[in-house]
Amino acid sequence: MTMPSTKARVRTGLLAAALAATLTATVTATGTATAASGRLPDVRFMAHLDIAEGQRPENITLEPGGGADVTFAYSRQVARITPDGRARVLATLPAPPAGAVTPALTSPFLGGIVRSHDGTLYFLYATGTSELTGVWRLRPGGTPQRIAALPADGLPNGLALDGRTGLLYVADSVRGTIWRLPAAGGAPTRWATGPELRPAGFLGANGIKIHHGAAWVTNLDKGTVLRIPLTRLGGAGPVETRATGLVNIDDIDFTGAGDTLLAAVNKNNEVALVRPDGSHSIVLTGADGLENPTSLAVRGGTAYIASGAYFTGDDPNVLTAHVKRDK
Repeated sequence: MTMPSTKARVRTGLLAAALAATLTATVTATGTATAASGRLPDVRFMAHLDIAEGQRPENITLEPGGGADVTFAYSRQVARITPDGRARVLATLPAPPAGAVTPALTSPFLGGIVRSHDGTLYFLYATGTSELTGVWRLRPGGTPQRIAALPADGLPNGLALDGRTGLLYVADSVRGTIWRLPAAGGAPTRWATGPELRPAGFLGANGIKIHHGAAWVTNLDKGTVLRIPLTRLGGAGPVETRATGLVNIDDIDFTGAGDTLLAAVNKNNEVALVRPDGSHSIVLTGADGLENPTSLAVRGGTAYIASGAYFTGDDPNVLTAHVKRDK
């Protein structure tokens, strides 16, 4: 996750300011990569979004039938993108009071989103206020409702749902904490903390997925992929560093049942394939249409990649690409 500041928000991001760098991406039409080149094949645009309307996708979850639900980071909106590329706003969250300042990002921020089997959406909202910051729920045909408050001085960013237990896991990028709570709502508990999760200047714990009995978490500043085992009683085991050298890493998802994963490297305008041994290679770039990828989701043999265009300021979009399943 990354955030543009005040008026410069449209063209540059806080991450660029924090790292004293900007990114220029060269974007082409639909890319066609080959497996022989080490790139993902069959790259296609699912949707081109409207930057003038604030349609910068921060996080993505998939719908049955090929659609996707996304959070628009700074317009406070949750939207559904149909397979033919149309975006429909499902909900707009209330604005915080004047003078509210979201930690690290200034403006109100919509982060992670997940979908349960019954179509209920859960997502994170950060405003710097205790009245609005927390986990929100949107049932089909309903209105958004906050189901859990989170600390106003944090930045709830990544969100994961453990379908086996019905528990939600929240990665707080400012406090370097993983929170846990029931999907039904209630008071969150501090599930995991530690230096591996803390920021090193800007944002720490960011993307999160539950996979093979563990929470897998990225640290944007430190460029790491971390694995935190779920103990037999549901607690957090020791933090393991599974990959390094991925500074500006945002979200991740697994390519199948194994531990191979795809990682969105936001500022670098790349998607990396990270192998179980921690090595990685770049499989998508700006030449494929990426514009500061923020999140991704894999279903079957297809990866869906959302780009927020936080630095490029050009074409926020959603791409799809073929991915080899890791069995």
